[in-house]
Amino acid sequence: MSPRRTLAVTLRVLEQVRRDPRTLVMLMAVPSLLMALLWWMFHDVPTASPFDRFGPALLAVFPFVVMFLVTSVTTLRERSSGTLERLLAMPLGRLDFLVGYGVAFGLLAAVQSAVAVGVSVGLLGLNISGSVALLVLVAIADAVLGTALGLLVSAFANTEFQAVQFMPALVIPQILVCGLFVPRAHLPSVLHAISDVLPLSYAVDAMEHLTTGGTTGAVVRDLAVVLAYAVACLALGAATLRRRTP
Repeated sequence: MSPRRTLAVTLRVLEQVRRDPRTLVMLMAVPSLLMALLWWMFHDVPTASPFDRFGPALLAVFPFVVMFLVTSVTTLRERSSGTLERLLAMPLGRLDFLVGYGVAFGLLAAVQSAVAVGVSVGLLGLNISGSVALLVLVAIADAVLGTALGLLVSAFANTEFQAVQFMPALVIPQILVCGLFVPRAHLPSVLHAISDVLPLSYAVDAMEHLTTGGTTGAVVRDLAVVLAYAVACLALGAATLRRRTP
Protein backbone atom coordinates (compact mmCIF):
# COMPACT_ATOMS: atom_id res chain seq x y z
CA MET A 1 0.00 0.00 0.00
CA SER A 2 1.31 3.46 -0.96
CA PRO A 3 0.37 6.49 1.21
CA ARG A 4 0.55 8.74 -1.86
CA ARG A 5 -1.87 6.59 -3.86
CA THR A 6 -4.17 6.19 -0.88
CA LEU A 7 -4.25 9.96 -0.44
CA ALA A 8 -5.06 10.40 -4.12
CA VAL A 9 -8.06 8.07 -3.77
CA THR A 10 -9.16 9.90 -0.62
CA LEU A 11 -9.06 13.30 -2.33
CA ARG A 12 -10.88 11.92 -5.37
CA VAL A 13 -13.73 10.56 -3.21
CA LEU A 14 -14.04 13.80 -1.23
CA GLU A 15 -14.23 15.79 -4.45
CA GLN A 16 -16.83 13.39 -5.83
CA VAL A 17 -19.00 13.80 -2.72
CA ARG A 18 -18.59 17.58 -2.80
CA ARG A 19 -20.09 17.60 -6.30
CA ASP A 20 -23.08 15.48 -5.20
CA PRO A 21 -25.28 17.75 -3.03
CA ARG A 22 -27.87 15.06 -2.29
CA THR A 23 -25.28 12.64 -0.89
CA LEU A 24 -23.63 15.45 1.06
CA VAL A 25 -26.94 16.47 2.63
CA MET A 26 -27.74 12.87 3.51
CA LEU A 27 -24.36 12.39 5.14
CA MET A 28 -24.32 15.62 7.10
CA ALA A 29 -27.96 16.24 7.96
CA VAL A 30 -29.89 12.96 8.18
CA PRO A 31 -28.56 11.66 11.55
CA SER A 32 -29.17 15.06 13.18
CA LEU A 33 -32.65 15.34 11.68
CA LEU A 34 -33.50 11.84 12.90
CA MET A 35 -32.32 12.74 16.41
CA ALA A 36 -34.45 15.89 16.28
CA LEU A 37 -37.45 13.80 15.19
CA LEU A 38 -36.85 11.42 18.10
CA TRP A 39 -36.71 14.35 20.54
CA TRP A 40 -39.93 15.76 19.09
CA MET A 41 -41.70 12.40 19.40
CA PHE A 42 -41.03 12.29 23.14
CA HIS A 43 -41.35 16.02 23.82
CA ASP A 44 -44.84 15.85 25.39
CA VAL A 45 -44.43 12.54 27.21
CA PRO A 46 -45.55 13.30 30.81
CA THR A 47 -43.00 11.00 32.46
CA ALA A 48 -39.22 11.25 32.31
CA SER A 49 -38.33 11.73 28.66
CA PRO A 50 -37.47 8.46 26.86
CA PHE A 51 -35.19 10.60 24.69
CA ASP A 52 -32.44 10.19 27.28
CA ARG A 53 -33.03 6.41 27.22
CA PHE A 54 -32.99 5.87 23.45
CA GLY A 55 -30.94 8.86 22.29
CA PRO A 56 -27.43 7.54 23.09
CA ALA A 57 -28.04 4.19 21.41
CA LEU A 58 -29.45 5.85 18.31
CA LEU A 59 -26.45 8.20 18.18
CA ALA A 60 -24.56 4.98 17.48
CA VAL A 61 -27.15 3.44 15.15
CA PHE A 62 -28.04 6.36 12.84
CA PRO A 63 -24.48 7.21 11.63
CA PHE A 64 -23.73 3.48 11.28
CA VAL A 65 -26.76 2.91 9.02
CA VAL A 66 -26.29 6.06 6.92
CA MET A 67 -22.59 5.38 6.29
CA PHE A 68 -23.29 1.72 5.47
CA LEU A 69 -25.85 2.66 2.81
CA VAL A 70 -23.89 5.50 1.21
CA THR A 71 -20.56 3.65 1.17
CA SER A 72 -21.87 0.34 -0.18
CA VAL A 73 -23.87 1.97 -2.97
CA THR A 74 -21.12 4.43 -3.93
CA THR A 75 -18.41 1.77 -4.08
CA LEU A 76 -20.59 -0.59 -6.08
CA ARG A 77 -21.35 2.20 -8.53
CA GLU A 78 -17.61 2.63 -9.06
CA ARG A 79 -17.26 -1.04 -9.94
CA SER A 80 -20.37 -1.41 -12.10
CA SER A 81 -19.50 1.72 -14.11
CA GLY A 82 -16.00 0.38 -14.86
CA THR A 83 -14.25 3.11 -12.86
CA LEU A 84 -12.78 0.63 -10.41
CA GLU A 85 -11.39 -1.50 -13.22
CA ARG A 86 -9.67 1.54 -14.74
CA LEU A 87 -8.28 2.58 -11.36
CA LEU A 88 -6.91 -0.87 -10.59
CA ALA A 89 -5.34 -1.05 -14.05
CA MET A 90 -3.11 1.77 -12.81
CA PRO A 91 -0.40 1.12 -10.19
CA LEU A 92 -3.09 1.11 -7.50
CA GLY A 93 -3.66 -1.82 -5.14
CA ARG A 94 -6.96 -2.99 -3.72
CA LEU A 95 -5.89 -1.91 -0.25
CA ASP A 96 -4.99 1.56 -1.58
CA PHE A 97 -8.50 1.81 -3.00
CA LEU A 98 -10.35 0.58 0.09
CA VAL A 99 -8.25 2.47 2.62
CA GLY A 100 -8.60 5.64 0.52
CA TYR A 101 -12.35 5.20 0.52
CA GLY A 102 -12.30 4.39 4.22
CA VAL A 103 -10.29 7.51 5.07
CA ALA A 104 -12.49 9.75 2.91
CA PHE A 105 -15.74 8.50 4.38
CA GLY A 106 -14.12 8.41 7.82
CA LEU A 107 -13.44 12.15 7.55
CA LEU A 108 -17.02 12.71 6.45
CA ALA A 109 -18.17 10.51 9.33
CA ALA A 110 -16.20 12.67 11.77
CA VAL A 111 -18.04 15.81 10.64
CA GLN A 112 -21.37 13.97 10.54
CA SER A 113 -20.95 12.58 14.06
CA ALA A 114 -19.73 15.87 15.52
CA VAL A 115 -22.79 17.61 14.10
CA ALA A 116 -25.17 14.91 15.39
CA VAL A 117 -23.66 14.97 18.89
CA GLY A 118 -23.64 18.77 18.93
CA VAL A 119 -27.31 18.92 17.96
CA SER A 120 -28.29 16.17 20.42
CA VAL A 121 -26.39 17.49 23.43
CA GLY A 122 -26.31 21.23 22.71
CA LEU A 123 -29.74 21.85 21.19
CA LEU A 124 -31.91 18.90 22.21
CA GLY A 125 -30.60 18.55 25.75
CA LEU A 126 -29.48 14.93 25.73
CA ASN A 127 -28.10 14.20 29.21
CA ILE A 128 -24.72 12.50 29.45
CA SER A 129 -22.50 11.77 32.43
CA GLY A 130 -19.24 11.28 30.54
CA SER A 131 -17.08 13.38 28.27
CA VAL A 132 -18.72 14.99 25.24
CA ALA A 133 -15.42 14.65 23.35
CA LEU A 134 -15.39 10.92 24.03
CA LEU A 135 -19.04 10.73 22.95
CA VAL A 136 -18.06 12.31 19.62
CA LEU A 137 -15.17 9.85 19.27
CA VAL A 138 -17.46 6.86 19.83
CA ALA A 139 -19.99 8.23 17.32
CA ILE A 140 -17.18 8.61 14.75
CA ALA A 141 -16.04 5.03 15.38
CA ASP A 142 -19.61 3.81 14.83
CA ALA A 143 -19.84 5.66 11.53
CA VAL A 144 -16.43 4.29 10.46
CA LEU A 145 -17.71 0.80 11.28
CA GLY A 146 -20.67 1.41 8.97
CA THR A 147 -18.25 2.60 6.28
CA ALA A 148 -16.04 -0.50 6.60
CA LEU A 149 -19.03 -2.86 6.54
CA GLY A 150 -20.41 -1.05 3.50
CA LEU A 151 -17.10 -1.46 1.69
CA LEU A 152 -17.10 -5.15 2.54
CA VAL A 153 -20.67 -5.66 1.33
CA SER A 154 -19.93 -3.91 -1.97
CA ALA A 155 -17.46 -6.69 -2.79
CA PHE A 156 -20.26 -9.28 -2.76
CA ALA A 157 -23.13 -7.38 -4.42
CA ASN A 158 -23.61 -7.15 -8.18
CA THR A 159 -26.08 -4.25 -8.25
CA GLU A 160 -26.96 -1.29 -6.06
CA PHE A 161 -30.26 -2.98 -5.24
CA GLN A 162 -28.37 -6.04 -3.98
CA ALA A 163 -26.20 -3.81 -1.83
CA VAL A 164 -29.31 -2.38 -0.17
CA GLN A 165 -30.65 -5.91 0.32
CA PHE A 166 -27.72 -6.63 2.64
CA MET A 167 -29.21 -4.17 5.12
CA PRO A 168 -31.98 -6.47 6.44
CA ALA A 169 -29.47 -9.32 6.51
CA LEU A 170 -26.54 -7.61 8.23
CA VAL A 171 -27.76 -4.35 9.80
CA ILE A 172 -31.30 -4.82 11.11
CA PRO A 173 -30.51 -7.97 13.15
CA GLN A 174 -27.73 -6.03 14.86
CA ILE A 175 -30.15 -3.20 15.68
CA LEU A 176 -32.64 -5.66 17.19
CA VAL A 177 -30.19 -7.34 19.59
CA CYS A 178 -27.77 -4.48 20.35
CA GLY A 179 -29.61 -3.45 23.52
CA LEU A 180 -31.73 -0.71 21.99
CA PHE A 181 -35.09 -2.36 22.70
CA VAL A 182 -34.19 -4.86 25.42
CA PRO A 183 -31.06 -4.68 27.61
CA ARG A 184 -28.66 -7.32 26.37
CA ALA A 185 -28.49 -8.88 29.84
CA HIS A 186 -32.23 -9.66 29.54
CA LEU A 187 -32.05 -11.30 26.13
CA PRO A 188 -32.55 -15.06 25.77
CA SER A 189 -29.23 -16.83 26.18
CA VAL A 190 -28.85 -17.66 22.48
CA LEU A 191 -29.56 -14.09 21.38
CA HIS A 192 -27.25 -12.75 24.07
CA ALA A 193 -24.45 -14.95 22.76
CA ILE A 194 -25.12 -13.74 19.21
CA SER A 195 -25.11 -10.11 20.33
CA ASP A 196 -21.70 -10.66 21.93
CA VAL A 197 -20.12 -11.20 18.50
CA LEU A 198 -21.89 -8.33 16.69
CA PRO A 199 -19.99 -5.03 16.55
CA LEU A 200 -23.00 -2.72 16.91
CA SER A 201 -23.61 -4.16 20.40
CA TYR A 202 -20.29 -2.71 21.55
CA ALA A 203 -21.01 0.62 19.87
CA VAL A 204 -24.29 0.92 21.78
CA ASP A 205 -22.66 -0.28 25.01
CA ALA A 206 -20.04 2.47 24.72
CA MET A 207 -22.75 5.11 24.29
CA GLU A 208 -24.66 3.71 27.27
CA HIS A 209 -21.55 3.83 29.48
CA LEU A 210 -21.03 7.49 28.60
CA THR A 211 -24.59 8.48 29.45
CA THR A 212 -25.08 6.38 32.59
CA GLY A 213 -21.80 7.06 34.34
CA GLY A 214 -19.85 3.99 33.25
CA THR A 215 -16.08 3.93 33.58
CA THR A 216 -13.82 5.39 30.92
CA GLY A 217 -12.05 2.03 30.75
CA ALA A 218 -15.27 0.29 29.73
CA VAL A 219 -15.85 2.89 27.00
CA VAL A 220 -12.30 2.51 25.67
CA ARG A 221 -12.64 -1.27 25.65
CA ASP A 222 -15.86 -1.14 23.64
CA LEU A 223 -14.35 1.47 21.33
CA ALA A 224 -11.35 -0.79 20.68
CA VAL A 225 -13.68 -3.67 19.73
CA VAL A 226 -15.60 -1.46 17.28
CA LEU A 227 -12.39 -0.25 15.62
CA ALA A 228 -11.02 -3.80 15.44
CA TYR A 229 -14.16 -4.90 13.58
CA ALA A 230 -13.77 -1.94 11.21
CA VAL A 231 -10.16 -2.87 10.42
CA ALA A 232 -11.14 -6.53 9.91
CA CYS A 233 -13.93 -5.52 7.49
CA LEU A 234 -11.50 -3.38 5.48
CA ALA A 235 -8.95 -6.21 5.30
CA LEU A 236 -11.58 -8.75 4.24
CA GLY A 237 -12.99 -6.27 1.73
CA ALA A 238 -9.53 -5.82 0.17
CA ALA A 239 -9.14 -9.60 -0.12
CA THR A 240 -12.50 -10.08 -1.85
CA LEU A 241 -12.81 -6.92 -3.96
CA ARG A 242 -13.47 -7.58 -7.64
CA ARG A 243 -12.52 -5.18 -10.41
CA ARG A 244 -15.84 -5.32 -12.19
CA THR A 245 -19.35 -6.68 -11.87
CA PRO A 246 -19.87 -9.88 -13.87
